[in-house]
Amino acid sequence: MNNFANGLKMVQLTGRALHYVFKIPDRKETMRFYRNVLGMKVLRHEEFSEGCEATCNGPYKGRWSKTMVGYGPEDNHFAIELTYNYGIHSYEKGNDFISITVKSSEALKRAKQENWPILPGNKLEAPGGYVFQVIDEKQPSDSDPIQKVTLASSNLSKSIDYWNGILGLKIFEKTENSILVGFKENETKLELRCSGEAVNRGKAYGRIAFSCHHVEQVALSELIKEKKQTILTPLISLDTPGKATVRVIILADPDGHEICFVDDEAYRELSKPDYESEKVLDIQIRKDTS
Repeated sequence: MNNFANGLKMVQLTGRALHYVFKIPDRKETMRFYRNVLGMKVLRHEEFSEGCEATCNGPYKGRWSKTMVGYGPEDNHFAIELTYNYGIHSYEKGNDFISITVKSSEALKRAKQENWPILPGNKLEAPGGYVFQVIDEKQPSDSDPIQKVTLASSNLSKSIDYWNGILGLKIFEKTENSILVGFKENETKLELRCSGEAVNRGKAYGRIAFSCHHVEQVALSELIKEKKQTILTPLISLDTPGKATVRVIILADPDGHEICFVDDEAYRELSKPDYESEKVLDIQIRKDTS
């Protein structure tokens, strides 16, 4: 738990690392990469007729889909959220996202079998230019293979002040040009790496998501306002047909990286595995002529 002051009282933010969101340009090849190369499972898939009120799919109003993939259930594994906007097949990439690190020598073997290029340093590039740094070690079965998400920082001091000083994430490692932060030791971490350059998010920008208890969200909102930081989407409830309604607040750090805090109680209901929905995904891929 992490303590932060909201000007009225001390609050304990009980955070949990959830997922990172990518906008994907080519759903068929993207799914081949995550399933056949990285070896992730489709945890659930959802189709939407219009854009998300919290811009989960970016600033697009039309039909879109969301596919959650990972190495295990979202209750105890970090996931990748793949958002696909029908009819949009390219996104200008900035320098905001650096990589996601995965421990899995098995992924490198599968890449060779799939004839997927292995770049210098054991890097794999997903469609859209998203880089995965692979640690050439046996994929763990008792912990999450996804080690960390690495994003760019233009000013490390400001990043530390925000992520540790305001949000209360613990600093697990610190170097001259990077910090590794998170809520818990056994969860996927966030690394912020400073190059000294301005961060350009382009149009392919992603979003990192955490959960906290429902009762903590209001205090978090008040804290961000008090600290004069950015709220992109004030507290809002989002519906998913046939599933739980969740409340979210979308923030932005000093470099504009989007951060979603969702209420943990409802999200655990929403994110229950729906392995049968993979069939819907495959049908929609075959039918897609956009």
